[in-house]
Amino acid sequence: MKLFEHVFEGILWNSRFIVLLAVIACLAVSIAVFYMATVDAWYLLTHLFHYANLATDERLVARAEAITHVVEIIDGYLLATVLLIFSLGLYELFISKIDQAENSTTAPKVLMITSLDDLKSRLAKVILMILVVRFFELALRVTEFGTGIEMLYFAGGVALIGLALYLSHVADHSKNSHNNKH
Repeated sequence: MKLFEHVFEGILWNSRFIVLLAVIACLAVSIAVFYMATVDAWYLLTHLFHYANLATDERLVARAEAITHVVEIIDGYLLATVLLIFSLGLYELFISKIDQAENSTTAPKVLMITSLDDLKSRLAKVILMILVVRFFELALRVTEFGTGIEMLYFAGGVALIGLALYLSHVADHSKNSHNNKH
């Protein structure tokens, strides 16, 4: 019976390596999204060379389109970052600590994951930023409000984003204050 228990626990413990599939897949998709966002950025830059030669009306349209593209590029980079953080976090939580990160004096704190709650918190912040960028992108497309209630909805959306950012900041501040006391 002791042998069965030992073998079963070994299998159970080593089953955590299945997480490597998610780590590799998230890393690959992260690289792909970084690539797409970089191609979009390059495409935007190459198409703005003629901006100064445009007529005023054409420049206004080109500017609005460029700003929309910039927001989409930021959105892409943020999504790629979420995938990268998720990949690193899963690896550190289920497989092994990353030695280079722990020994590095320049490793960003955002990449050091110590618990599932820590991973969830870091992902939530980046996802919140993606939502803010998405809202901003949608707001850029609004050219006019049909009714007063639409303007009120928009103002409510802006207020809720401000509240979410404030609460995120307060949560970070209270967490840092709590960690400094211990």
